[in-house]
Amino acid sequence: MQAVKGNKVYTISETEKSRYIAMGYDITEGEEIIAYGKGKTVSYDEYVKIVKENEALKAELEALKQYDPGKEETEKKTVKKTAKE
Repeated sequence: MQAVKGNKVYTISETEKSRYIAMGYDITEGEEIIAYGKGKTVSYDEYVKIVKENEALKAELEALKQYDPGKEETEKKTVKKTAKE
């Protein structure tokens, strides 16, 4: 298990894990991050950007859930028959 912060990497034991997390170190095991260190922040501008993107994606997902391609094909056929008559 390793504690990583910037270019510092320390090999630690399970008992030291919480202390290093409190100091802001990420805890990794191999390539996998087990825990993130405290004190990480995201700028408010970045947060707002992500929230807006999330809302847009949720709206798009709802629209796609309601989309029925079979219904559209039926409507096209109905319009063609009506136009011929």
